Amino acid sequence: MHLDIAKILIGLLVGLLVGMTGMGAGVLLLPLLIFGFGVPPIIAVGSDAVFNAVTKLGSGYLHYRQGSVNRFLVAALLMGSVPGAIAGVAVLALLRAHYGSGVNDFLKVVTGVLLIVIPGLLLFQGRLRAGDGELRLPQDGFRPAAMVIGALAGFLVGMTSIGSGSVTTMLLLMMFPCAPVLVVGTDIVHAVVLTGFTSLLHFRLGTVDLALVAYLLVGSIPGALLGTRLSSRIPAPWLKRILCGVLLLTGARMLMV
Repeated sequence: MHLDIAKILIGLLVGLLVGMTGMGAGVLLLPLLIFGFGVPPIIAVGSDAVFNAVTKLGSGYLHYRQGSVNRFLVAALLMGSVPGAIAGVAVLALLRAHYGSGVNDFLKVVTGVLLIVIPGLLLFQGRLRAGDGELRLPQDGFRPAAMVIGALAGFLVGMTSIGSGSVTTMLLLMMFPCAPVLVVGTDIVHAVVLTGFTSLLHFRLGTVDLALVAYLLVGSIPGALLGTRLSSRIPAPWLKRILCGVLLLTGARMLMV
């Protein structure tokens, strides 16, 4: 009973942080599941993918309704991310077939590296200056670049459940001169489709703990709503810097274990 309540509280915490800072649920939740609850990394990855897909459904719908989604860019990203996700899960399945439970040690190393690299990218992201122009696809020749970004994000999500939000947003802001709100909305809608598809692959692989996902969602859904309301009252940039510091330390600890 106490463990179940703890899972709900962790979901609430992650939902609050996502709502206040916009940081991806994967990069926040995955280390908590592995270190806080001792969930095997391969199960944490699959469960986190399902959690991501459901958590972002609401915000994706709202962004689509308010017109802050570029459908052409979503399609271009998916052309790369869907094959990337298939490749990522396939590599994960191959590693599990060859190394058994040893795949969990491999995932700890990969996740540790990502937890060091991604916070650094997120800190750098604040220095980027995105334009206010509309993005036109495919006339502007951005489709190949978007497909490459999607492929990288898909592969990372397939293997680690990390990358559907933080990595994609960072790369889009670097490469495409469009309004930040358009980047965020486009990324969230793309993430819903990508993590939803990846969830199906993990279901087939048998790496999803549905009970764990359910407890987390009980907390995260109201947490995300509350976090969105609090985001206008709390200085999100400073909170993001603190979280990035914590993630850097967590990544370093995962590499030293």
